[in-house]
Amino acid sequence: MYAMGELWSRIISNLQVFDPWRDTLDILIIAVAFYELIAFARRSRAGQLVRGIVMLLAFIVLAYLLDLRTVKWLLNNLLTVGFTAAIIIFQPELRRALERVGQGTGWAGRLFMARHSDPSLREIWRSAVVAVCDAAEQLSDTSTGALMVLERGNNLDEIIRTGTSLTANVIPEMLGTIFYEGTPLHDGAVIIRDGLIVAAGCVLPLSNNLEMGKDMGTRHRAALGMSENADAIVVVVSEETGIISLAKNGVLIRRLDRQNLFNLLQEEFIPPEPAAEQKKHWWQRLGKGGAD
Repeated sequence: MYAMGELWSRIISNLQVFDPWRDTLDILIIAVAFYELIAFARRSRAGQLVRGIVMLLAFIVLAYLLDLRTVKWLLNNLLTVGFTAAIIIFQPELRRALERVGQGTGWAGRLFMARHSDPSLREIWRSAVVAVCDAAEQLSDTSTGALMVLERGNNLDEIIRTGTSLTANVIPEMLGTIFYEGTPLHDGAVIIRDGLIVAAGCVLPLSNNLEMGKDMGTRHRAALGMSENADAIVVVVSEETGIISLAKNGVLIRRLDRQNLFNLLQEEFIPPEPAAEQKKHWWQRLGKGGAD
């Protein structure tokens, strides 16, 4: 009873010094953090771990309220060891969550993906996107399986090392040759960086998503896994059905035709021209019109 009375007195004293703006912001930050933690647990295999930690914390609170010394000592040591073990066991999920935080930050995305706004790279990417769409359409017509990974902000050197390094322009003929069933590299993925093919025959991480349809095989699982582990865009062509799909941020968009695929890739890799460039082109067109 004394402990409960002391607890209530502390609550009342804290209410008396309540700062509306600061404390409201404090509560909002904690609420968002808990929401993201719960969402992360539901999306990953760490859900059971989080539920176990919540139950453990509840037991600790109960032990402190009842002043159970042995139970408090045991639970405190178990929590310390368990927290360290959880970091080791769930390192891939934690790394993926931190990468998602970085991807969702606008200023960080503009800082680390500024190279896509380079005018010279814009034209290279424009040509590469057209070639990828043409190749996907041709491979779809012949039901030839393909995996094409287009690198964005996250560096894919670890994935590139699993395949064969090369340097080649992105053209439909090159992609068709790589994914032709008789070639040694046709089962792996092609990595495209800055509008150029830098590797082929690469091995991608497989997704653990249990909601994938039974009609999707290893290629789709690899495409989804790559998009879960990095911010890359993955184009996949099914060997069984010829269906073209695109994986982005752990989401698989299926049954795309060439135009829809082009629209999606153009939005990601061919940013609009800066206002200064648009104005310059407008004056150039005006000058040509006046001369005519």
